[in-house]
Amino acid sequence: MPKLLPACLAFLVLAVLMPGPGSGPAAAAGTCAQRASVVDRLEKTYGETRRGIGLAGDAKGVIEVFASDETGTWTITMTLPSGLACLLASGQNWAPAPLPREPEGDPA
Repeated sequence: MPKLLPACLAFLVLAVLMPGPGSGPAAAAGTCAQRASVVDRLEKTYGETRRGIGLAGDAKGVIEVFASDETGTWTITMTLPSGLACLLASGQNWAPAPLPREPEGDPA
């Protein structure tokens, strides 16, 4: 249980720093809910789809980036092993970054 304390404190700090009501997808969807509900709301309300995924430190959670090319909104979530997804950040003016070029030549 003590290992979860830093993650819980991080969520508390992020919740305090998040924009107020009406200032973006994260504010509209609430702070935490079951992942399926969060993903459904991001897609139906903002047209956002998952653009990236990664593990948070020591696999304590899964970080996902959702965005919409049409609305320009983006949202970052962290899903805990329990299935609870918490919104960490959101914003506007999403612009996809170009993928890095593959190295030329023999990879060996």
